[in-house]
Amino acid sequence: MTDHALCSTVLSAPKIAIIGGGLTGLLTATLLERASNQSSSPSNIPQITIFEKSRSVGRLATRYRSDSKTDKNWQWSFGAQLFTAKTADFQQFIAPWLDTGLLQPWCAAVVELMPSSDNSQSPNIQSKEQWDAVHARYISTPKMTSWGRELAAALKHTTIVFKTRVAPLAQYLHHQDLQQPQHQIQTFNQNSKQTELFDETGASLGWFDWVICTAPNGQAVELMADSGFAQQDKITKPQMQACYTLMLGWDDAQKLPETLNGQLVPQWDVAYLNSAILDRIFIEHQKPARDELLPSVTIHARNDWSEAHVDDDIELVKEQLLQAAKQALNWKEYSAPSQTDCHRWRYAATIVNKDTEELGILIDETKQWIVSGDWCAKGNIESCYRMAQQTVKAIMQTQ
Repeated sequence: MTDHALCSTVLSAPKIAIIGGGLTGLLTATLLERASNQSSSPSNIPQITIFEKSRSVGRLATRYRSDSKTDKNWQWSFGAQLFTAKTADFQQFIAPWLDTGLLQPWCAAVVELMPSSDNSQSPNIQSKEQWDAVHARYISTPKMTSWGRELAAALKHTTIVFKTRVAPLAQYLHHQDLQQPQHQIQTFNQNSKQTELFDETGASLGWFDWVICTAPNGQAVELMADSGFAQQDKITKPQMQACYTLMLGWDDAQKLPETLNGQLVPQWDVAYLNSAILDRIFIEHQKPARDELLPSVTIHARNDWSEAHVDDDIELVKEQLLQAAKQALNWKEYSAPSQTDCHRWRYAATIVNKDTEELGILIDETKQWIVSGDWCAKGNIESCYRMAQQTVKAIMQTQ
């Protein structure tokens, strides 16, 4: 069902809480608002509140630093690097941002890189493929966060509450402390099918007709634990793995190692690594609309390696990643990066089993709770959109 088809059904005016301001949450709010636009009555417009634990929206994370001498930035897309649009629905949805240039295809030159075991030798780099606009990989410009912020800014009937952690739904469900106000004793009203949410300090966040959890499944399990959620056992079915991201920057293009400056090998944008630790290298300053950046390179570690080291001290992990990156890019003392940073994503990649039917959103129709997220499908950005579609359809079917 396209979002245009979703718009053809009239919504009543439920109060809807969305836990998580990532792309799944933002796209769910967007499609809910679009579905209500066909309503002739203002009273049918849903009242949506997104609760986000961080200070910004969108999973497409960007980190940057400014050089005090040049006032230029290093910039790293340390979360999702890109996304695809394989279905007609999603292609139609992103078309307006392609027209404005906020989203652009990334026609990258892709290579396979085999690090050398001898630091005196350059790595073996072989051409793999050239991405094209026909089977496009898309990025957001000028930053990967730009699209998420644009989605948030376009919401007309949605309030986004930042730096707010929603408490587990069962935290007050069975609490019988008589010193607590009566409204904190029960979070779910069976008669009205409304749920009261609380933050981690115990303050009420309000009553809602629908609660949609879009957190990673490891966090969704905690939020729904002991709450009586009808499909609790299915939340842990998809397996997720961690990912460490290493961010490197150079003061000047002249200081780049030969592996990156195009002098010894053909210029490339993305490298797939044959490494026990590293997975892919992305050259940020060669992406579309990134011409003004200082040399910036993002490296993703392998998910299996990251998962095995997910609880290690991050400074020790960073040192291991730097050693692996030095071996892969073969920099010398004079061509070493001047900027280094490391980030840990505890829930980064969904293990997709081609022989298993994807989970889809999880619904408790009695309580009107939904658990959603890209991990309910293939773990990519298009999955965020598809799960948002399923959520809106489920809510409308009850109206």
